[in-house]
Amino acid sequence: MTLVSRDPILLTPGPLTTSLATKTAMLRDWGSWDAAFNAVTAGVRRKALDVVHGEGTHVVVPMQGSGTFSVEAAVNTLVPRDGHVLVLVNGAYGLRMAKLAQMMGRKATTFVTAEDAPTTPADVDRLLAGDASITHVGLIHCETSTGILNPLKGIADVVARHGRRLIVDAMSSYGALPIDAREVAFDAVIAASGKCIEGPPGMGFVIARRSALEASAGNCSSLALDLHDQWVYMEKTTQWRYTPPTHVVVAFDAALDQFLDEGGQPARHARYARNCRALIDGMAALGFRPFLDPAIQAPIIVTFHAPADPKYEFKAFYAAVRERGFILYPGKLTQVETFRVGCIGAIGPEEMQQAVHAIADALADLGIAEIAPRAPVARVA
Repeated sequence: MTLVSRDPILLTPGPLTTSLATKTAMLRDWGSWDAAFNAVTAGVRRKALDVVHGEGTHVVVPMQGSGTFSVEAAVNTLVPRDGHVLVLVNGAYGLRMAKLAQMMGRKATTFVTAEDAPTTPADVDRLLAGDASITHVGLIHCETSTGILNPLKGIADVVARHGRRLIVDAMSSYGALPIDAREVAFDAVIAASGKCIEGPPGMGFVIARRSALEASAGNCSSLALDLHDQWVYMEKTTQWRYTPPTHVVVAFDAALDQFLDEGGQPARHARYARNCRALIDGMAALGFRPFLDPAIQAPIIVTFHAPADPKYEFKAFYAAVRERGFILYPGKLTQVETFRVGCIGAIGPEEMQQAVHAIADALADLGIAEIAPRAPVARVA
């Protein structure tokens, strides 16, 4: 029966399950121009920058909206109108970055690899050597459509050696996977409140190289998404240009404090890695097979091949697991039927084990016995 006594646990890549302290932070109303709220915004910017050790070289610019708003703000502001972006694609979010760059009138070229194959530094080296017109490279650090981890440091080194600029979509990696501005050259790392810091959704932010942001005035073709104007206004007034998501900002501040109390990025990564291991081991015992090779699997979200059993249908499976208190995520691949299970949020290995039990019970209720995927397994070209 439905677990009406509690909220379901979100095994999704955001929104995700938040702590009671984070939820409680949203119970107070804030004035958007009030000095107390402006102090919270300043604290969020400072703490978010510390996560990547960017003090002195980078600045944090928060933006209203989902993470995609901030990706568009970063590309539209930091890439000149005559710039050329090479977007590295092995999933839906790489395609999205290329699409928004093109819609903003920037020249965008894509390099597409299979959804289970990371882009390599050698690929980027060859592409940049062959096209001097490329000014920026767009990389999805952890591609949420599968959970694949792309080699940020190696690609960043190649981009820097060629004298180009790097824009990183770190939605599903920031706070959980190491990103160090002292070691990795980037013009922008983009993240959002409702991911690995475990805040609620509704605010994105760009960690931008100060010198690149200073040089970007006039690039943006959008009023609301002008990252340079947002930064200049915040620096001058301590306020947001337009109405901020006050409750989200304050809750994100509370989530950052909990992140630091837990031990920061290393501790967050360690917990998510334990979650991921408990999930994969438990699902393997049921007969499920992950889509990705373990060497390129980030401990953020795991894509599983759907059962071959003809009784399997995702909506019914989802509903049966939901009734037991856990919310899964549909697959995002086009040639292989899959579903996804997130490992992030204010949860631990015990919740992951409970989720596996819920999945086992759902399969039994639905009469699904054949778990292994159909052979041969399709590969995306």
